[in-house]
Amino acid sequence: MDNYGLIWKKSTFSEGGGECVEVAMAQSGVLVRDSKNPAGPVLWFTKLEWIAFLYGVLAGEFGLS
Repeated sequence: MDNYGLIWKKSTFSEGGGECVEVAMAQSGVLVRDSKNPAGPVLWFTKLEWIAFLYGVLAGEFGLS
């Protein structure tokens, strides 16, 4: 938990290499930050934007091919 009462989570697939993103749920939306720099910039998304992103991941829209 940080100073604002947010609980930041990172993927269980993270192997502790430090190159991860962390996500926190807030009333106003979803926040994303770099785990290497927790005091650095934070991206903020509405809950609807976050859901659209998750559906895109599940649909394979972000594949490397």
